[in-house]
Amino acid sequence: MKISEFEAVCDAKRLTAGDSDREITAGYTCDLLSHVMGRGQAGMAWITVQTHMNVIAVASLLDFACVIVPEGLPVEAPILSKADEEGIVVLSSGKTAFELVTILAAHGVGPVSCA
Repeated sequence: MKISEFEAVCDAKRLTAGDSDREITAGYTCDLLSHVMGRGQAGMAWITVQTHMNVIAVASLLDFACVIVPEGLPVEAPILSKADEEGIVVLSSGKTAFELVTILAAHGVGPVSCA
């Protein structure tokens, strides 16, 4: 599933520029950064309620397809500027993390491999 397709099916709002044709290869939801760093995979969509600068650093370091902020939580302008600088797509959705995960799964996006 491409980022642009995900945006359309979950009525997400794009907060940064970036490659909307990039493929989402897996999905993950977690708010503990060290856990995400240990399990994250390039190309994944990361759903998190965290909206600070370290989220962008982790997403960039591990080459995530996008970061999705659920429940319409606000993201400050400096964070979005850094995400743009790093080429990280940040999306916002009014849906809960659970709803977003079910949308990804319904469209063929599986979980990250934790084996």
